[in-house]
Amino acid sequence: MCEVTVLVVNCCYKKTEASGLGAICVYSAEHREAYLNKVGSLKLKVEFEGLLVSILRFDSWLCLALTASVSDEETSSLCSFASESTTSQTFWTERPPGSYSLKVQNLAQLIGEKYHTRGFLVNGYNWRLIIYPKGNEKDNGSGYISMYVEIDSTSEVFAYLTFFVYNKKVNKYLCIQDTQVKRFNALKKVWGSSQMLPLELFNDPKNGYIFEEDQCEFGVDVSHVTIDSTLTNWEIVSFNENFCYSKFFFSVKNFTMLNEHLYYMSNTFSVGGKTWVLRFYRKCFSTLDDKWISIFLHLADNERLLPDERIYTRGHFRVLDPCRSNHITEKFNCWHDQSNSGCGHDKVVSMDKLREVYLDEDDTLSVAIEFEVMSATSYSPINYSAII
Repeated sequence: MCEVTVLVVNCCYKKTEASGLGAICVYSAEHREAYLNKVGSLKLKVEFEGLLVSILRFDSWLCLALTASVSDEETSSLCSFASESTTSQTFWTERPPGSYSLKVQNLAQLIGEKYHTRGFLVNGYNWRLIIYPKGNEKDNGSGYISMYVEIDSTSEVFAYLTFFVYNKKVNKYLCIQDTQVKRFNALKKVWGSSQMLPLELFNDPKNGYIFEEDQCEFGVDVSHVTIDSTLTNWEIVSFNENFCYSKFFFSVKNFTMLNEHLYYMSNTFSVGGKTWVLRFYRKCFSTLDDKWISIFLHLADNERLLPDERIYTRGHFRVLDPCRSNHITEKFNCWHDQSNSGCGHDKVVSMDKLREVYLDEDDTLSVAIEFEVMSATSYSPINYSAII
């Protein structure tokens, strides 16, 4: 048997322990002032075997208590521990996710509001796991980890979803499982949980969700008729900060004499197991005027990304001042995919300023690039022909 501890935490503490998967917390009418706040909300803190699991708030509790005419037995039932959602249940399991697993290394370097995994197949349909590491504010998920599943199909598909967050402290997965089937179609391709786990619990390494220097693991089960519980589709994404070589320097001679309708490509250089190049544009890339120069980072032509493969890069360009240290610095922060559209800046420096300060006596432009973070992703084998 396991112990569940429930703490009423609004104005004072009331602790109840019971065997099994729940606990009953009952307060009488004369104790409302002690346990309800000014707007009538009841707040519970839930512990599982000494591990803080969740903080729940029931905003309509006072309204329910005042308007319902029920017996003591029914009141006890209303106060029984449950998740905030009546369409899902929360539990622990040692079994890993059966449909897809995502392990994130260097979580703090994951910039952006959400992360899409690559596609994975379940029962002939292609799905993606979507993680909002800081919560999906548009779906009332602020302050929580938000997790969703997206289907790549316009067909009518019914599926049950179970989301997983691994806890190394107890060596188990915290799960939220739908108790109602989700209906996916052309109008509703995404379903999930906007409040999977409070960030104040998740972000504290003492609670076990973040472990071994900023690692964490998520997963999902998509149940459609039948499902193989063996994990066959997965990816592990890491955000690396340490490189053998992170700085590179380039010189472009006779820069002002370059063809205005073409770009100059640097020599190739390698970072993070990939080969890269810089492109220098004598004219502004987007407006095609000759008042600004543009610099972009691209994968080299011999690099071919797989379908759905993406690489994240963050760093900065620097246009070097040949006489002083008044260098121009522009940051870059983007994901690279099969399109290889590159990332950079249209208006790095004006031509007037370039001629005045940044070209040396031989009309040479000197540029440096430094990488701060780059992602690397390992994938399970997959039949891409079934997805494309």
